[in-house]
Amino acid sequence: MPLADVFSLLVLGQGKSGLDVARWALAHPERVSAVTVYGGGTSEPNDATRALEAAGASFVYGTEQVEGAYDVCVTCPGISEFSGFFKAGREHAAQIMGEPEFAYRLSPDNWIAITGTNGKTTTTSLTDFLLKAAGEASVAVGNIGEPPVNEIDGRAHNEWFVAELSSYQIATTTELHPRVAVLLNITPDHLGWHKSHKNYALAKIKLFDNMVDDDLVVVDVEDAGIHEFDEYIYTPGRRICKVAFDEPEGEDAAFVRDGKMIVRLKGVETPLIATSELKISGHHNVINALCAATAALAVGADVDGVCRGLASFQPLEHRVEPCGEIDGVRYVNDSKATNTDAVEKALTAFPDDDVILLLGGHDKGTPLTDFARVVMDNVRSVVCFGDARERFTAAMDEADVDGDVDIAQADDLRDAVDVARSLSSRGDVILLSPACSSFDEFSGYEERGRVFKDYVAQLAATAKSQME
Repeated sequence: MPLADVFSLLVLGQGKSGLDVARWALAHPERVSAVTVYGGGTSEPNDATRALEAAGASFVYGTEQVEGAYDVCVTCPGISEFSGFFKAGREHAAQIMGEPEFAYRLSPDNWIAITGTNGKTTTTSLTDFLLKAAGEASVAVGNIGEPPVNEIDGRAHNEWFVAELSSYQIATTTELHPRVAVLLNITPDHLGWHKSHKNYALAKIKLFDNMVDDDLVVVDVEDAGIHEFDEYIYTPGRRICKVAFDEPEGEDAAFVRDGKMIVRLKGVETPLIATSELKISGHHNVINALCAATAALAVGADVDGVCRGLASFQPLEHRVEPCGEIDGVRYVNDSKATNTDAVEKALTAFPDDDVILLLGGHDKGTPLTDFARVVMDNVRSVVCFGDARERFTAAMDEADVDGDVDIAQADDLRDAVDVARSLSSRGDVILLSPACSSFDEFSGYEERGRVFKDYVAQLAATAKSQME
């Protein structure tokens, strides 16, 4: 159902995307007749909401009991579709949706959408980077950069929206229709919001619902979590590009042959660069690069530009990010790895190195038995820190049947770095890839990563001064 020429708007929640929708609506009185925001049960006024109230929006604080009737309801992504608050919004509005769906209804051309449990940000950034390197107009939106609603008014002619979308955002879509959609992987996550792993997976797969013959679905066929839901992915008439390190069958595929990345679309192969030329490390980043290159080529990007972009793209902050070397020991910041699957992928970046792994933070309660075996097979030492240290230490001890991996504990992140240094030798890698959220000690993974990098820089400066 298209948005009416003029409509009344209800916003649920006062998170960033919700307030951005309200802000856009107030700037377009020719489209939006009234703007009402219900902040939620614990909401209170703040500087941002007061400014929007002064501009003409109505705010209701401290309740999830919605009143009135509205044409369109836009919900913030933190509000589960199974919650009473969401139900109240749906009962009082003709249509309910998230911010990406709302933005799509306003500006539906040229969307590329990327989802998955891990790797979304790198793949979205790289796709946007490749398009720009090939001379195409592009902007990264969604969970990376700005919400798409903020980019609509200044959108250039034929500009691509490369959207990183979470399961929360996709779950509430009905008309979103990307020209290319990428599904990187599916591992259990966000079960509190979705209520089951199946709901979570199907929310991601819902991204493909409106795609037609000329569109392209890009899927990492190496991922076991995706294969559990093949019956929902491989539907008649859906064009799917299979991505894997080893060459998959089919007219549409992306893979590595003799060390070189290859994208095959409609049976035509396009050789790209060698994997050794990528500046982003690890098997998972080869898959991310293949997915990004496929998306860019599928929408018409110049091959030479795509190759230049692949060769020059740098690691993103907090994602297997090199951040210094002290006494021959390299330090790597992978603070974004807040679940076990992300850590397993990060370890593939160091196949020939002795790794000292820093694990810990706020415990998400993830099962650790299988993960601990992977860690023990791929590291020389592990330092468990923060609130999760006791449970992680116990899991590592149980998995280390040969007793050949050093397992240590630390109180907090800085202490973990100090302990890791005491266990290290020249040539080692100290990797912060914690498999936990950061909320026992920090405001988010970004702060955790920056504290890690700042402390490494401080230690490096001290070591340098001692040598002079």
